Amino acid sequence: MNDYKFIFTGPTGSGKTTAVAAISDIEVVNTEAKLSIPDDDHSEKKTLTVGLDYGTLTLENKDKIHLYGTPGQERFDFMWEILTEGGLGLILLLDNSRADPIEDMHFFINTFKEFANSNRLVIGVTHMDINPTPTIASYHKELEAMAIEKLPVFEVDARRKKDISTLLQALLYALDPGI
Repeated sequence: MNDYKFIFTGPTGSGKTTAVAAISDIEVVNTEAKLSIPDDDHSEKKTLTVGLDYGTLTLENKDKIHLYGTPGQERFDFMWEILTEGGLGLILLLDNSRADPIEDMHFFINTFKEFANSNRLVIGVTHMDINPTPTIASYHKELEAMAIEKLPVFEVDARRKKDISTLLQALLYALDPGI
């Protein structure tokens, strides 16, 4: 039996809390707080993560995946280092409806560069139904321009267990192609 620790990160509103809840076998532990100031990018969003989200997923072979969601706002970045410690993989969720999701990708890849250099990273793009551009091909092109070896990039709906499962499977496969 193995234990894996995967971290969900990305900007506010990208679906981290929702993704952890969609796939977790247990009721998710989260530290949501009411927004005191409306978020310009997500006027409908009423809460945000200020500490972490935590859930687990037990695989058929009894391996357990511990799922951690980071806060999206940079003012809580001290939690990012704490939550990535001991992690094996990072799921970067990007909200395609934000003003500049490509810039968000640059920011988070650069912020988590050290972690990503020694672990695995996959990217899930949410809200493509709201804003279809940039396309998945655009993300790949930008990653290539950043001289980053081809990373898996998927269109996902953070509410769909199957979509989040695809991201986790991509991470597990990257860790051990025999899984």
